[in-house]
Amino acid sequence: MKRLVEDWVYGGVLAGLVLCIVAIGLAARLETAELAVFVLIPVYMLHQYEEHAGDRFRLFVNKMLGAGAPLLTRLDVFVINVPGVWGIYALVFTLAVTIQAGIGLIAAYTTLINALVHIGQAIRMRSYNPGLVTAIILFVPVSIWSIWALSGSGTRFHVLGVAVGLVIHGLIIAHVARRRRMTRSASSELVTPS
Repeated sequence: MKRLVEDWVYGGVLAGLVLCIVAIGLAARLETAELAVFVLIPVYMLHQYEEHAGDRFRLFVNKMLGAGAPLLTRLDVFVINVPGVWGIYALVFTLAVTIQAGIGLIAAYTTLINALVHIGQAIRMRSYNPGLVTAIILFVPVSIWSIWALSGSGTRFHVLGVAVGLVIHGLIIAHVARRRRMTRSASSELVTPS
């Protein structure tokens, strides 16, 4: 399990490349809206390579927000990205194909929100953050195309997509903020005289 937790991103980038090729074959069978949801899976996997290869993102967050303290662990990153992204996106795609295509807006808006977080962080910090390049060149155009392809799904699905995307990102931010408070509390207890 340790190897999976530490090295998931390398299998992910290979799976992402394979799924991009599979998408070409699926294009002949799926509706455009369904294909637009499917493509978000390999696109996210390719983004994750830029973001997480060499443990870049976790180390970046821990350095920038935690002064080196472990705000994110390798297990956190694995859970967020494998069941949290791959699992949710696979479920969303399945529901979009079998129940209602508009459900796919969950993945489309979650991807767009992630891109905006990367871009906003880069502007705020005036520097690169792991995942920024693929957020700009992959996430922005593909998520906008997906939203456009699903635009006829009705307002409720757009609201659902935005809401779920914001909740997912909010939960990650809340987790990091909680760890940051715990770290600060623990370090202040160490320096407080008895």
